[in-house]
Parts: sequence; C-alpha cells; structure tokens
Amino acid sequence: MSGALALLREDLRDFAGYASARSARLSGRDWLNANEAPWPNPADAGGDNRRYPEPQPPALVAALARLYAVAPERLLVGRGSDEAIDLLVRAACRPGRDAVLVAPPVFGMYAVSARLQGAPLLEVPLVEGDDGFAPDFAGIERAARDGGARIVFLCSPGNPTGAAIASADVARLAAALRDRALVVVDEAYAEFSAMPSALGLLDAHDNLVVLRTLSKAHALAAARIGVAIGSADLIAVLRRCQAPYPVPAPCAELACAALSDAALAQTRERVAQVRAERERLTAGLQALPGVRRAYRSDGNFVLARFDDAEAAFSALLDAGIVVRDQRAAPQLGDALRISIGTPEQNDRVLAALAGAGIRAATARGAAVETP
Repeated sequence: MSGALALLREDLRDFAGYASARSARLSGRDWLNANEAPWPNPADAGGDNRRYPEPQPPALVAALARLYAVAPERLLVGRGSDEAIDLLVRAACRPGRDAVLVAPPVFGMYAVSARLQGAPLLEVPLVEGDDGFAPDFAGIERAARDGGARIVFLCSPGNPTGAAIASADVARLAAALRDRALVVVDEAYAEFSAMPSALGLLDAHDNLVVLRTLSKAHALAAARIGVAIGSADLIAVLRRCQAPYPVPAPCAELACAALSDAALAQTRERVAQVRAERERLTAGLQALPGVRRAYRSDGNFVLARFDDAEAAFSALLDAGIVVRDQRAAPQLGDALRISIGTPEQNDRVLAALAGAGIRAATARGAAVETP
C-alpha cells in the first residue's frame, strides 16, 4: 500500500463508487444504456448534448497532463479546485476525528469543506514580516502532529496575501509529515509566480498533492476546470469518490481549445503583462497617501492596507470599481485585495484612491484648523 493510500479513510480505499453508463467501456451503434433522450433539444444545434459526457474526458486529461508534465493517471479533473478540496477532505478525514490544518488568512473553502465533513479545524496563522506573510512551518508541523491533522493545506501563492512558498519548505514539511498527513499545495495562481511549482516534488513525496486550475491565468473561470495531481493510487480513490460526469462536454471542449499551442502562447503573453501591471500597481499604491502598505505579490492581485479602508472601498465603488474587502479576515482589518486589471482599469484604481487620499487629507487639515 502506498503512503498516500494509507492516509485515506480505510473504508474508502477499495470503495467502488458509482458505475455510470459511461464508465463501462462498451461500443455499439444504438446507445440505449443511459436513459438519454433519443432526439436532441431544439436549442442544441450540434445535437451532442443529449449524451452524458465522459467522466474524465480523455482528450482533456491528456492535454492537462502535457501542460503540467505529469502522467495522466496522476491527475483528476473536476469542477474547479473547490471539488478537489472537498473530495480530499471527504476521502481523508473521518468526521470528528481527523483534522484539517490551515494557515489563515487564506482561501476560505478549506475551512468550509472541513466544516461540512465534520472534521476539526486547526489554524496556525501566517506570520507577517518585512517580506510579507509566510507560514510558520515549525508551528504547522507541531500542530499537525499534536492535533491529528490528516490534511495540511498550503496556498502558494497565498490568497489573499500573495506570497509564494519555496519548494524546499514544502518538501521539508511533506517529509516531516510522511505517513501522518497529506500536504496539499493549492497553486491556483502559480502561473503568475517565478517560484518553482511543487509539482517537481511529487516523485519524492507520495503524501503531496498539488491543485491547479484553468480559472485564473487561462481565463476560464466559468468553465470550472480544476485538477488534483498526486500519487496514482490516491487519484484512483478520488475518482471513485467523485460524482458522475463532473466535467460538462462543452467545458471540456473549450478547455482543450484553450490548451492548444496558439492559445497557450497568447496566455503566456497575457501572464507577462499581468506581472508587469502588478508591479506598476503595487508601486503606485505604495506611493499614495492613506496606503499603509501594498504587499509584494506573486499572484494576479495586490493586497493593500489603508489608513481608512472603508473610505478607500467606498471611493472605489463610487468610481465603479469593485474590489475584495478583506477586513473580516484574520490580521487584515484594514485591508483590501485588488485584482490586476487592464492598464486602463489599474489607472482608474490609482486615480480613485488618489482622490480619496486627497479628500481625507483635506478633511483632516480642516479639522485641525477648526477652533
């Protein structure tokens, strides 16, 4: 039994799951095994959507395996990273016993999936320093051991903090928790970072799982294409735990087209532009009055602290600009997260915040002069 398989719930290791009509490898002229409609919907011009899709579309699996340079059997395609997160928690954690560990402030779906599974949630907060936020790896290892964590989620680059995690740190944690916990590295924003991917560590650490998505750099958020990449044994169990037909055929076709050489070349150009705009926006924010700190980011967003985050948020809304309010997140009571837009959109962000800063400074000056 592989190390990864031993970290899954014992009752699911040989779980057969649901055998859908498409899971049986049959061929024939008249397909009458799935209770599908005999005629296409009048709105279905191609006539193909009356049929159920492949549970794991072979062309898409092959394209994603090429993209991430992994064997196809090590890859599970699902409905965004959210489905992979949920499957991992359900497959690994016995309700009320096996814990999930997170490092807040971080993406909220890890905690949501733990709550839905009845898994205890352990939190080891990120530590803020001169270079931004970073995991407390000694604290994570200690809490994982003491608290019975079966899954440790790391987000790299972090959401909403923006900082990527060095592969060496991931490797040390995976080695320390071998035979104890899965270390899951969520790399939703990895394309925007210069940090090497944790994918290069998979062969050495069978308790490591990497999550990737086409939602961000590949601009396919509506298609909901995410992948979990890990040991073949673990991926096989996740496939059996997955609901039938997770990837709609039109989404799979769109994703395959987006992974063509021509499309990938344009995606790389746009990622480079986002990186350049990220640096420009960060510098512009840092120069504005009322901005306490704009954090260096490895993602397609910038986290910033404000003297008056409410005024900044309102000024952006008044200008028609919607950003993510982070004030309810741990350690971020004065922060907003701003996605990198087009150069014109980023200019409007800076202009709106500059105007808010000038108004705030004027108001403060007037208050001081009032007898």
